[in-house]
Amino acid sequence: MQGFGVDIGGSGIKGCVVDLDQGTLVGERVRIPTPQPAHPDPVCDTVAEIVASFGWTERIGVTFPGVLKKGVAYTAANVDPSWLGTNLAAGVEERIPGTVQTLNDADAAGIAEMRYGAGRGHDGVVLMLTFGTGIGSALFTDGVLVPNTEFGHIQVDGEDGERRASASAREREDLSYPAWAKRVDRYLDVLEVGVWPDLIIVGGGVSKKAAKWVPLLSTRTPVVPAQLLNDAGIVGAALAAAEGIGH
Repeated sequence: MQGFGVDIGGSGIKGCVVDLDQGTLVGERVRIPTPQPAHPDPVCDTVAEIVASFGWTERIGVTFPGVLKKGVAYTAANVDPSWLGTNLAAGVEERIPGTVQTLNDADAAGIAEMRYGAGRGHDGVVLMLTFGTGIGSALFTDGVLVPNTEFGHIQVDGEDGERRASASAREREDLSYPAWAKRVDRYLDVLEVGVWPDLIIVGGGVSKKAAKWVPLLSTRTPVVPAQLLNDAGIVGAALAAAEGIGH
């Protein structure tokens, strides 16, 4: 069984056909730089261009870096603020042959990891965190998604957690992995008190270098690196479209 997913990011928009039995991409994904400024019309045009390049005519899943409810964007931290109140699903559907399922990008990565990756077979409370420009989050209880959590914005010592503990903060301040791990540890301490997860999955580009920082964490909760890496958003989007997951 195949599906199609598109992952909208602040710097790139990527999509591919997905093998939904295996949770893998079919062939090479297509990536196009996110239009700047990232206004709704050019972004939707880019999504449609990616879909057309595969000749895909059926239902697709599309992720967005913000809170979505019934296809409408309620936050837009890393894309243009003109997205607020815009219906992503409707905008893409006007441009493609098929229909659209939308969901938050971290939620998409999370459902992919729960089905095919590091969260497979885990019940209880599982928290997926993606460390990138900000910190995305996806929360699951016994495998069921609690959509649109924004745990990157919890307050840690008086400021947004993602301001100090995101991957971009590490790069911006040129922190070593041990120094950055201390910040992540503090962030997770605050998060654990409020959520009490049974497993934490860490994704984003830094998950490739998990050996440099995950063993340094002192969390009560087991922390494991994501397995699908940068394909998780595409895979999760396709899965969401096939199974009606998302908002």
